[in-house]
Amino acid sequence: MAGSSGRLTESYWPAVSSGAPRRLTMQAVVAGATARAPDRIALVDGVPDADLRRRWTYRELQRRGEQIAAALFERFEPGDRVALWGPNSPEWVFFQIGAGLAGLVLVTVNPAYRDAELAHVLSQSQVRGLYYVPEYRGRSLEEVAVRTTASIGSIEVLGRLDELIARADAIEPDSDLPEVKVEDIAQIQYTSGTTGAPKGAMLTHGSISASYYQTIRRAGFDEDTPPTWIAPMPLFHIGGAGGATVGTMTHAGTHVILPGFDVELVLQLIEAERGSLTLAVPTMLLSILEHPRLGDYDLSSIRTILTGAAPVPAELVRRVQQRLRANVVICFGQTEFSGNVSTSRLDDSPEDIAATVGTPLDDAEVKIADPASGETLPLGASGEIWARGHHVMAGYHNAPEATAAAITDDGWLRFGDLGTMDDRGYLRIIGRVKDMVIRGGENVYPREIEDLLITHPWVGDVAVVGAADETWGEEVAAVVRLAPGVAPESDPKELFEFCRARLAGYKCPRLWFYAGEFPLTPSGKIQKHRLVAMIADGALEPVGNFGRKVGEAPPAPA
Repeated sequence: MAGSSGRLTESYWPAVSSGAPRRLTMQAVVAGATARAPDRIALVDGVPDADLRRRWTYRELQRRGEQIAAALFERFEPGDRVALWGPNSPEWVFFQIGAGLAGLVLVTVNPAYRDAELAHVLSQSQVRGLYYVPEYRGRSLEEVAVRTTASIGSIEVLGRLDELIARADAIEPDSDLPEVKVEDIAQIQYTSGTTGAPKGAMLTHGSISASYYQTIRRAGFDEDTPPTWIAPMPLFHIGGAGGATVGTMTHAGTHVILPGFDVELVLQLIEAERGSLTLAVPTMLLSILEHPRLGDYDLSSIRTILTGAAPVPAELVRRVQQRLRANVVICFGQTEFSGNVSTSRLDDSPEDIAATVGTPLDDAEVKIADPASGETLPLGASGEIWARGHHVMAGYHNAPEATAAAITDDGWLRFGDLGTMDDRGYLRIIGRVKDMVIRGGENVYPREIEDLLITHPWVGDVAVVGAADETWGEEVAAVVRLAPGVAPESDPKELFEFCRARLAGYKCPRLWFYAGEFPLTPSGKIQKHRLVAMIADGALEPVGNFGRKVGEAPPAPA
């Protein structure tokens, strides 16, 4: 609560509002932007060849969305779940808008997923249909989609995205759209937990729009000064589908979508499209700052860079401010909260920008809680970050036990992050309750990797941890106790390739260690914090390092 001075007296931030929370349906977002700026460029296909960059105004974007909605209505009904599997493209955005206008639930799928990962998402989400692109990075998604859906046997509609677009082109859109409410589920995004397979966070129309409307406001934009968002973030991720797509439309801005992160292309597009806003996790920022031709580009249009999803060193903030002359806004959140729970502000001191993750968004109630009792802790005391309000997900799809573990009976979402709050409400992150690894902004969950590796005949036991890394924040490290009879000089590349064949690339351990035994608790559990310390101080030496080099493009964050 706040004292007479207006300062907080305990680690509790009451929900406050600076106006309407802007909880909007996709229908309201698109209609509002089109009414304000029908002829403004809404979407740019940010491909490397400038001559091939397609553009759509808001009037055209609304029509495309309505055509997609009409095409989807031929096979689905409002409330049906439909999955989309493919990389960034304008057609992905058309599909997202069309599904939202039609009242369908979009299940976003990472194009890097392998067969088993795709099968889990499709079966767990109980989708009626899957649309896909034929190929991604030399891999036939079509073959995987056909094979996987055949094995599941419950997918009613399987189709190529380009064929759906072609069908939509031939349809005269019907403006009589179904009634959609802000509380309706707009998307299911899969986010792993440390105790098992990925879980589907159900996000509402209203929660997504409110989160990113406020985030863009914090970044210094409004309806009179809309952003031109240079967007390399993947569209299966809340930062892409929520921030760049919905957030930009809430301000009738321009969304310049990249096929993926490429540092040269980011620089080209900021210059060519006069980009004013971007979101870049720390590894991306490093790639930009270290680009040998950075000085050749006119980046004077860039006003604000959103960053987060991994620890952001103070020195990196200073380098961005000095080299790019841009504002830096630190963001903290998670998919289950529909994006951000807090951000720094443009007028924050350099110390607050570097050392904190700012203050909570409007209408978000936040506290530092004792993880066991849920009681609010004193100012400055470390505990688990809890938040509630209309940003909280509706739950995990078809997973009541996981939902109950994440959301308390009185509506608090347990973040799993350890932090503190000062008397101004500024949050500091000091660790994680669980052992999730954040590599280049991508959440990696050890249990999934450990469950796979233990099936390899070489592996007697394994622990996956995060090792500190200057480029990635953390690098995924696997500490293996070899099975009896396996030679100690066995090449860990065998284990690395075993993972690469079965997991998305960002999940594969890059650092490998062999250990004769693990440090254990009295109950026999591996003490992962001690392994992290042993790696840091050199007590464990790597037997294999398959990491990328500084300056190479980072993986697309999820």
